[in-house]
Amino acid sequence: MRLMSLCLALALWPIAGLAEADRAFSLAIPEALEDSGFAAYVLPRYALKTGTRITRLPGDAEADAVLGPSGPPVILRGDASWGFDSNGDPDAEAFHDWLTSEIGRETIAAFVPAEGAGFTPPDRDVVTDEVITFTGDAALGAKVSERACGRCHALSAADRMRSIGSTPSFPALRALPNWSERFEGFFALNPHPSFTQVEDVTAPFDPMRPPPIVPVRLTLDEIDHILAYVAEMSAADLGAPVEAR
Repeated sequence: MRLMSLCLALALWPIAGLAEADRAFSLAIPEALEDSGFAAYVLPRYALKTGTRITRLPGDAEADAVLGPSGPPVILRGDASWGFDSNGDPDAEAFHDWLTSEIGRETIAAFVPAEGAGFTPPDRDVVTDEVITFTGDAALGAKVSERACGRCHALSAADRMRSIGSTPSFPALRALPNWSERFEGFFALNPHPSFTQVEDVTAPFDPMRPPPIVPVRLTLDEIDHILAYVAEMSAADLGAPVEAR
């Protein structure tokens, strides 16, 4: 019975891989969003979570979806606003749903441009929040975390003597309001880019700047497992925020 199940899984695997690869759409992006670095910050984070390939095109190009003046605003910057038109493309519509969800709103607000004012999502009363769920395997996430993250981060109180003292523990990170965003996009947060590779997401290391330590290599599925593992973790008690007097 176990052999038959294995054979069936192997037979279906290429089909599942093909379906995953089919997640793609083109997006026309205005110059103001492109030049600010906003698109380069937000789109890889969505691609990391969903395995969707987004082709960025100039704002006046023919595309499956458009970030522009039409439709209810999804992105604000001062007096400027941009709406989203998916033109009915299902993969683009899924991106719109993410962009207007709680985690999408947090991602928009987290971007800090090199120059000028920051970006914000619209007021909450015009956006329907999404309940965040994690589909990974928490048990596998514990093993992946031990292999990929345990050399620097304490995964529990028992690991605190085996980690780098200046590196926050997983329970401490779990206590932060935007913990899931931090874990989803960790590969883009220093110092991770210098030694981390996420399959089909990050660019290869620059040959002139090799990683300073043994590289951490992960897949999108493994990151989903880590998220599921951390979601079930008890958050550390960081105490009340310090109030300025």
